[in-house]
Parts: sequence; C-alpha cells; structure tokens
Amino acid sequence: MSTTAVSLPQLRDQIAGKVIGPDDPGYDEARTPFYGGVDRRPAVIVRVADDDDVRRVVTLAREAGLELAVRSGGHSSAGHSVSEGGIVLDLHDMRSLELDVEDRTAWAETGLTAGDYTVVAAQDGLATAFGDTASVGIGGITLGGGIGFLVRRHGLTIDDLLAADIVTADGELLRVDAESHPDLFWAIRGGGGNFGVATRFRFRLHPIDPFVGGMLFLPATPEVVEGFMAEAAEAPDELTTIANVMTAPPMPFLPEEVVGSPIVFAFMAFTGGVEDAEKALAPFRALAEPLGDMVRPMTYPEMYMPAEEDSHPVAAFHNGFVDGFGADESEAIVERLLVPAGQMQAVQLRMLGGAIGRVPDDETAFAHRSRTIMVNVASMYESEDGRATSEAWVADMTEAIHHGELDGYCNFVGDEGPERARHCYPGDTWDRLREVKRRYDPANLFSLNQNIPPAEGPAV
Repeated sequence: MSTTAVSLPQLRDQIAGKVIGPDDPGYDEARTPFYGGVDRRPAVIVRVADDDDVRRVVTLAREAGLELAVRSGGHSSAGHSVSEGGIVLDLHDMRSLELDVEDRTAWAETGLTAGDYTVVAAQDGLATAFGDTASVGIGGITLGGGIGFLVRRHGLTIDDLLAADIVTADGELLRVDAESHPDLFWAIRGGGGNFGVATRFRFRLHPIDPFVGGMLFLPATPEVVEGFMAEAAEAPDELTTIANVMTAPPMPFLPEEVVGSPIVFAFMAFTGGVEDAEKALAPFRALAEPLGDMVRPMTYPEMYMPAEEDSHPVAAFHNGFVDGFGADESEAIVERLLVPAGQMQAVQLRMLGGAIGRVPDDETAFAHRSRTIMVNVASMYESEDGRATSEAWVADMTEAIHHGELDGYCNFVGDEGPERARHCYPGDTWDRLREVKRRYDPANLFSLNQNIPPAEGPAV
C-alpha cells in the first residue's frame, strides 16, 4: 500500500456526502463494524451521497494506491467493511427506495438495510427474499447470494435481482442486467464485492400475505434434532426453518429450569394460509412438548428479532454445507453442547432445497444450489483469554458434522485465507469468476472480500 496521504479538506471540497477523519467526532463509531474483535483505523471514512461520490472515492483509492473497504451494513464476519490505514466507502446515506407495486419491482439504494426495505414493502403486502437480520445492509447480502426466511419459497436474494448499478474499478458507472454486461451480472449474483461498488439494485417483489411465523422452542435431544431436520426436509416449500441448537439462555418466555440445558431455538417462516401453516407445523410440534411456542399469524417484518443496542459479538465460527444429517450428527451436537467452551455455543442448521435448488448451479455465481443443509457453528467469548477454548470447540464440532467438507457460503465465511475463499466457489465457478475479475478489476482494487484474484494475462 502507498503511504500517500489523503487531504481531508480537498476531499471535502469534492464530496457531496460526509467525510470523517480520525480527529472528527463520530470517527470511532463510524469505523466500528457489527462484529467485535475488529479494531482498524482507516485514514478516512466517506459517507457517500450519490453515484458521483462513489466514483470519486473509487478513483481516489485507485490513484493513491490505498486499500478500499466498501460498507453497506457493516456485517462482514471477516471484518472486510473496514480498512487499516485505507479508505472506507460507506453507503449508509444512500437509502432511496422506489416501489412499483403494480409491476412488483423495486429500485433500492444499497445503504438500506434489509429491515428498512422489508418494512416499507410489507405495507403493500410484498417482500423480497433477504436474510434473517434486519440490520444487515442489502448490498453485502445480495452480492453474496442471500439466504434467509424465504429461501425455500422464493430462493436466494439474487434470484430476485433483476438489475444493478455498479461502479467498477475504473470509476465507470454501469447498469448491468441479463442483456447489458451479462458476464458481470452473472458474477455479482454470488461473487461478493469483488467486481465493483453496487449502488442500486432492481428487485422482484413477491406477495407475502398471509404469513405465519415466529419462534418454536423444543428440548434438544438427539432424537428431536434428527427428527426436526427430517421434518424440515419433507416440509412444503412454503415453510423455511432455521434451527439453532444451543444451550438455553435466560429468556422471559422460557421456564427458569430450562436455562443452561440444550434446546432447539427454531425460526419458522410459512408463506401461505393459516390452515396450511398449521398442517406444516404440526409434525415439528409433535417432536416433543414445546418449551415455548411463539409461532402465529403476523406481518413479515415481525420475523426480524429486535437489534441489541451497541452489541458487537465476538465469536469463533465456521460455516459450511452438508448433504447428509442423521443420528450420529445429532448425537454429536447435543453431546458437545454440554462441554463448556465460551459465553454461548450454538449450531445453526438451515434446511435448503425448494426454490433455491430449482436454479441451475451455473446460472449465477452462487454454486451451492444442490446442497441440502447449511451449517454454522459458533462459540461466543467475552475476552481474548477465551478465544483458544472457543476455537477448539468450534473445530471439534465442525469435524463431527462436516467430516472434512470445505465448501462455504462467502457471506458467512470469516477471515480464513485464500484457500477458504477458493472453496466458496466450487467447480468451474472459480475460473469463470477470475476471468470476469480480470475484465473489470485487473489490479484487484476490490480485494477486501472473499477475494477472487484476476486471471493472469491482460484484461479482455
């Protein structure tokens, strides 16, 4: 990296948005990402106001040789949304949302969060398939793929993406879709932030009313965990489940005697009528006497849990996919949850299939369409002293479930090196992405991500 200084007064003269330097009020807050354990000090943070600002910041980073971090919501688990000594291009203030209710489409700027967008769309009974956390920026979740509450019914976020405005490494603003720059449109649907700064997306909207959802709590025995995943595999596409197998934290709606024991804390999301929802949910409720049942008819935005103010969790974690899940894996999870390791341990099991699997693997850069279950293993810790114990617990649990499987989902993979990034894009996807990278970012300006290096040779 060049040590070329950024002239803050000059930058403020050129930028319509807000320029935040190390000596400015709010600098520490502006540089802090969602996840804890990341303490980087960028030379400047630019809260861009429009596409022209984005183009100027990209050009500055390229010409000055400074590392460039692009932030939508700041939820990068690898800490990619903040640079040490470089520039943070923060899209926070680009939050325009234009809905065409009749056409069931929307143009959305990428400073919006999933919660912002979802609340507005729900006023007309519509939704786009984002993730499961309201505060996530729509820029990052979309570019990586987008796995959430509607994945079995409507697929990934990228399956609702119709077009995008992208500022590329040369500072050019491109409108990309299936007809215009189709190679780049393919790549941004799962390839992460490797190819430019997405400033605006055009999404498809789906009718979402009536909707039944909420949290279901069950005791976590090996039989219940195995049964839950078996029922999730057989459930109709209208039902998406996210099962968090964990030790029960204190919660006002759980019996006090349950705290500390293994539970299944499941999110259940059904897009359809109440009667059909009850039929689909009945097998899960029959697995064991529920410890708590908060599943009910609701508006779709109510699925998002309230954000904890000033929460910056620190955890060891691992993400991957499995295609087989049975008694051995269920027993391994429950057994290891009883081994103290950190502040809190959990294994998250997301049943895929349905709409996500009806799209060919090579249609987008997200190449895990045929996988059955996505697994996240996490152990939260409070201080650096607990890091080694949490990492060892995650490694042991991961081996028991994944059995050496390496493929991962780029949005949930941490800072684990180039080999791990390679396994986010299996098969021919990696080589194809490298060719697109060579064409649009041959110098790898956009490198703070699960990085895809450009193919060798001149840009074509």
